[in-house]
Parts: sequence; structure tokens; C-alpha cells
Amino acid sequence: MTTIHLTTEINAPIEVVFNNSRDIDLHQESASQTHEKAIAGKTSGLIEKGETVTWKGKHFGFYLQHQSIISEMDFYTYFIDEQLKGKFNSFKHQHLFEEKNGITIMQDILQYETPFGIFGKLFDYLFLKKHLLHFLLFRNKVLKKKSEMNSM
Repeated sequence: MTTIHLTTEINAPIEVVFNNSRDIDLHQESASQTHEKAIAGKTSGLIEKGETVTWKGKHFGFYLQHQSIISEMDFYTYFIDEQLKGKFNSFKHQHLFEEKNGITIMQDILQYETPFGIFGKLFDYLFLKKHLLHFLLFRNKVLKKKSEMNSM
């Protein structure tokens, strides 16, 4: 299993950051590099616990689909999305939020397993982990900018 752990400090109230993090439209904006679109389930607005979304995006030259569910949510401290259908053997993304002195500390803990045994592990080591890290960093940059603009 591979784990990516990111921490992002955002100068905005926790409620703003939490809601922006689960906003389907904002996610599509932040995933524009991969042409990611919500095509089924919840396709716009704020996703809630128990709701699903199916994403279609271009990764490594191929259009791929990934269906996830918000399996857990506690306003405004965390939510978890997990793969229901997709290319991973498992995929779990924890979104954690804490506010300290007016700054929201957002943590992403992404854990996934690749298929195809040793070949999947090699692909992950050479390409996939870097790709997902870049994807999350860009997403968080957009999320930070929007959240800080919304709180002015």
C-alpha cells in the first residue's frame, strides 16, 4: 500500500475550507489539467455522506473512470472518500481539518493499492505516486486560493 500525506495551511475559516474541499464544481476546476468531470452520481455542488460520484479524467493518455463514495463525514473535522469502482485495488482519501489561530490546517492522507502485482508496484514507484502527488498539490493550491478569497 502506498500512502501520500500532505499538510496545507489555509488562511480561512474551517467551515469554508471544509465545504470547498467537498465541492464537486471546485474539484472539477482544480482537476482541469486532467479534464476530470463528474459524470454520474453527485455531479455538482457539495457532496454529502453516503453520496457517490463517478469521475472521468485523462491520466497517462487514457480516459479512466473512478467511482467513489463519501463513506464517513464529521462536520467540520473530516470526511473520507473511498473507491467503489475503478482501476485501483483499493483507494481511500482522508480529508482532515483543524483550525488553529484562525488558520485551517488541512491534511490529505491518500492510501491506495495498485493492481498487477510487481508491475503495478513498479508503475507506482516510477510514475503513479508522483502523478497523484502533483494532482493533489495543484488541487490544494486552487482550494487554498478559493478559500482565502471567499473569506476576505
